[in-house]
Amino acid sequence: MKKLTLHAVEAIDELAWPANYQEFTLRSPALHVFTDFKNIMPLVIESNTKATDVEFLMKKAHVRLKLVIDKHEKFLGLISFDSLNHQEIVKKQADGHHRDNLLISDFMIPKSQLKAIDYADIVHAKIGDIIETLKAAGQQHCLVVDREHHTIRGVLSANDIAKRLKLDIDVSTPTSFASIFEVISKVTHSIVA
Repeated sequence: MKKLTLHAVEAIDELAWPANYQEFTLRSPALHVFTDFKNIMPLVIESNTKATDVEFLMKKAHVRLKLVIDKHEKFLGLISFDSLNHQEIVKKQADGHHRDNLLISDFMIPKSQLKAIDYADIVHAKIGDIIETLKAAGQQHCLVVDREHHTIRGVLSANDIAKRLKLDIDVSTPTSFASIFEVISKVTHSIVA
């Protein structure tokens, strides 16, 4: 490895700006808010990992969702920070489970209980379409599957959408698609009024 030269910044006062910067709206392509696993590594965790370890790591890294895999890297389900929080661990302890023996598999949502949007559908969808589709679910995340290739292609996150749309929502706390829709409805109503 080599050491790079550090330069003074005091004489520089201009910022570089993206050449193709664009504001996102409800009519922007849904692909702009889609986390595509073909471009970004999915956040995964093995099902036999201790729940208390993962709770701490997710909190520290500000991660709200991980995909659960087995030792052969096969998709089993997902774990959200909400389903793994301290209160949920205490509930399991009240049922007689020892805290140190609780695994991710005890808290994950199995793939048999998950619904997802097909990648082919979001290719032509708008951000507003995604919010409208998912507001009733009241979830923070939605998987996207590529049914043609039989893969989990990516994920849509309510927090990511709120950030891209620059909505007045505290994204440090869990955001649902329903709460995004509520803020959008207020903004749209105030524009019309």
